[in-house]
Amino acid sequence: MAISMNDRRGDTARAAMTVGLSATNHATSQPARNIRRVWPRNPAVVLWDTMIGKKVVMAVTGLVLVGFVVGHMLGNLKIFLGPEAIDSYAVFLRTMGEPLLPYGGALWAVRIVLVTCIALHITAAVQLTRMSWAARPQRYEVKQSIATTYAARTTRWSGVILVAFIVYHLLHLTGGRVGFQPGEFQHLSVYHNVVTGFSVWYVSLFYAVAMACLCLHLDHGIWSMLQTLGWNDARRTPFLRAFSRGVSLVVFLGFISVPVAVEAGWLR
Repeated sequence: MAISMNDRRGDTARAAMTVGLSATNHATSQPARNIRRVWPRNPAVVLWDTMIGKKVVMAVTGLVLVGFVVGHMLGNLKIFLGPEAIDSYAVFLRTMGEPLLPYGGALWAVRIVLVTCIALHITAAVQLTRMSWAARPQRYEVKQSIATTYAARTTRWSGVILVAFIVYHLLHLTGGRVGFQPGEFQHLSVYHNVVTGFSVWYVSLFYAVAMACLCLHLDHGIWSMLQTLGWNDARRTPFLRAFSRGVSLVVFLGFISVPVAVEAGWLR
């Protein structure tokens, strides 16, 4: 009889342990299943919430914007070929893709992509800055800039100036809303509009300052992009630094050559 009672007690204990383990496994397996469901459903959101994800977004959007800047500079240089060359180029940009696309369709598609890239680039930059500040809420008593450049230290301010310039530039030479007397701006007469617009010295000066900010921003931005995408190493670092600086200087000289030529009277 005693043996029977002990057997029953052992069976009861084993049953209780089994129920407890089952409940524990159920409780721990449920969050595990939830964790496994997050990545397949929202990989972009998960990546965006990380610091490295925001840096990747800045690098990719920066690559698109650098490509546009270089292409835009090359297009602007057509003005030195004369009015017909630059004006016909403006018409080509609006008729590109016809008849498959409507008039200006391809140009507006490019604009939408650029606006999206700019918005993502700025958002990622602001959020990275806030994450950096949150990681160290108390500022350094003495801050020394070690192994950095002037372009890196001023990249935020150059970015703010560039945003203001983009707004003005669109209102000025794209829309003719500012910087022209009534009747001066002529649609698709790019040569006339550029010469007229840059004949005002302070407009040319603002343009040159904005292009200097663009040069600094590109110098730091291209180098950071190459780092984020993993294209740099100890052997290629000197070349890549020279490459980023060379591209930024070429872009700067290419853009300011137009207002300089207008102010010097070479374009009239």
